[in-house]
Amino acid sequence: MKPSINFIILGNLIPPTPESLARENIDAQLAACGWVAQDRARMNLYAGPGIAVREFPLTTGYADYLLFVDRKAIGVIEAKAEGVTLSGVAASVARVARLKQSVLMSAFEGKLS
Repeated sequence: MKPSINFIILGNLIPPTPESLARENIDAQLAACGWVAQDRARMNLYAGPGIAVREFPLTTGYADYLLFVDRKAIGVIEAKAEGVTLSGVAASVARVARLKQSVLMSAFEGKLS
């Protein structure tokens, strides 16, 4: 696992945000399963068979991770805070899934740039 990133601004140590710590944790779990996690700006769908692209822009907002297998979009990871139950976010996840379905269909058809 890569170390946490801290920033020094004007001599003060700025601790990582909860979001950046969660991203490190998710990236490590994805890597342990054979996925390559990448930023959208440096996206390379040829880097491996399974690519997880962080903060992927969609017409409905951003996917925490958009998953590609063999350069085709296959799914979305929506990260939630530890301790949040699935029943507590089921309605919002279902809504996001419906909204993002058309984006994934476009990706399957090769229309994503």
